Amino acid sequence: MPDGLKSLAGKFIVFDGLDGCGKTTQMDRIEKKLSDINVPAVRVREPGSTPVGEHIRDLLLTSRGEGLHIRAEMLLYMASRAQLVYEEIKPALCKGITVLADRYTSSTLAYQGTAGGIPEQSILDVARAATENLWPDLTIILDVPLEVALKRIQPTRKGSTFQPGLFQDRIENRVAEFHQKVREGFLRQAQNFPDRYRVISAKGSRDDIEQAIEKTLIEFFAPDRNAPNS
Repeated sequence: MPDGLKSLAGKFIVFDGLDGCGKTTQMDRIEKKLSDINVPAVRVREPGSTPVGEHIRDLLLTSRGEGLHIRAEMLLYMASRAQLVYEEIKPALCKGITVLADRYTSSTLAYQGTAGGIPEQSILDVARAATENLWPDLTIILDVPLEVALKRIQPTRKGSTFQPGLFQDRIENRVAEFHQKVREGFLRQAQNFPDRYRVISAKGSRDDIEQAIEKTLIEFFAPDRNAPNS
């Protein structure tokens, strides 16, 4: 089945969902499979993956960002995204390299949009300007109930291996209701954009989730998927 992933060459694929959904693990596995079949790929994360983006990440995800208005927060994410598109994503795609992204505009729509109250259209308008209207070929939402996501994250807080994400630090302190709205926001996007979103349950084992992702990717990017009916 891995050879079927060759159709991912030069595609822009986003993995998104609540922290604790398993994005990092699954991206590791897909990235390795692409490497095994000699499909060049770059991996980026949001916010971050550029010097400017990492500075913005530090501001957004730590107590240094206390007091940020939700619109200012959204614009900072977009600023990081604009730099990432300019510096990493577009150059890679122009060379035919696959881009695997940990979050993109889908996260802004869920966190600052559905949960934060900024109208979707306002976010989409800013995103078009920030990214020069660059949208992923496919966004995979790894869906997991909030209580499951929290259980997965909590045991790692005392260790040294967990890398803080959007659930951690400043943003983690928001109430559970906020994060439930985030989940609903992701699912709503998938309903609104069925041509470029897929939802995969992330409640099962890592191997089961990996198989579901691989199957989804192969089917979505099948060469004859968009061929006219004969």
